[in-house]
Amino acid sequence: MKPKGLFQSFFESEKAGGLVLLICTVISLVIANSSFSEEYIAMWHYQIGSHSAEHWINDGLMTIFFLLIGLELEREVYKGELSKIKDAILPISGALGGMLIPALIYFAFNAGTPTEHGIGIPMATDIAFAIGILSLLGNRVPISLKIFLTALAVIDDLGAIILIALFYTKTIYFTNLIISLSIFGVLLIMNRLKVTNLILYLVGGIFMWYFMLNSGVHATITGVLLAFALPFGNGSSKTISSQLQHWLHHPVAFIVIPIFALSNTAIVISKDWVHNFSESYSLGIIFGLVLGKPIGIFLFTYLSVKLKLTHLPEDLSWKKIIGVGFLGGIGFTMSIFVTLLAFEDNQIITNSKFMILIGSLISGLIGFIWLKKSLSNVNPLQEE
Repeated sequence: MKPKGLFQSFFESEKAGGLVLLICTVISLVIANSSFSEEYIAMWHYQIGSHSAEHWINDGLMTIFFLLIGLELEREVYKGELSKIKDAILPISGALGGMLIPALIYFAFNAGTPTEHGIGIPMATDIAFAIGILSLLGNRVPISLKIFLTALAVIDDLGAIILIALFYTKTIYFTNLIISLSIFGVLLIMNRLKVTNLILYLVGGIFMWYFMLNSGVHATITGVLLAFALPFGNGSSKTISSQLQHWLHHPVAFIVIPIFALSNTAIVISKDWVHNFSESYSLGIIFGLVLGKPIGIFLFTYLSVKLKLTHLPEDLSWKKIIGVGFLGGIGFTMSIFVTLLAFEDNQIITNSKFMILIGSLISGLIGFIWLKKSLSNVNPLQEE
């Protein structure tokens, strides 16, 4: 077999997506705080039709990201770790704890304040960053730990999607919503009739997205709906669901998410940025991500095992679960996304994004160091 080139190997590695995301974030922050700041920020606010470039990215381009999340979730439900209830309970309980405890911490700091609506911000986990950091630890990481983190992050994203649909929708235009859901119904019927023409589903998905965009419900939800409308079949590589998931993986990791990161981390850091840490929403975000995530993930998985609802795989330990819990505190993409829906004040949005970056950085560093120490005595597996 012909050996892979360095460039190809990089793009196929698990850590590549997270690394590109990190580079884009750093680049965006540097430019936003340079002499090109005004031009750079104005570029993302440039009007294209009735919306800004940033709005088209968040409501349009990110729908493709949600489509991939939906396809990954569908595969987990039908063939992956979520296909067997006993095995699924461990990551499901971890995800629930990782959403509820951070939300409670945020609420404790913001109850009764104008920023109370940001309760969903520390509930999310960024799959690309979390798995990217875990992969930096090499082949000492047991496969069950990778599976646990992946399943947990996917469930976490599902929770964020439900949260967006239920609590971050302001005004609903029912006519457009009904049309969008009717199109979804037609796609489901096509699925049942075993129609396998991907183009038909994608065209239907575009129309569904358009009417959802004008319904008041966040348009990115259509990505997930379209994913579950696609025929999964036996899950083989020949099904259109598998083919689309495979095709979307690189464009989402290396185009969609980096563009989202560039446009949404154009943050001008003020000279008195230290004072932002005293804000109630800042404390809620930081403590929610850094402490709430690991506490929630550990506590709920521990209780599910002690109640004999599930079991802990032999190659896992509670110390490793805590380490993954810290990686779960890397909110980034979904946390920023929820921030944009939760707040209208630009200053609060900017400060919240900065706190998400700080909280995610702290969580990622602690998780990496914690797991590196936990795995230090593990003999690395021989690579195939």
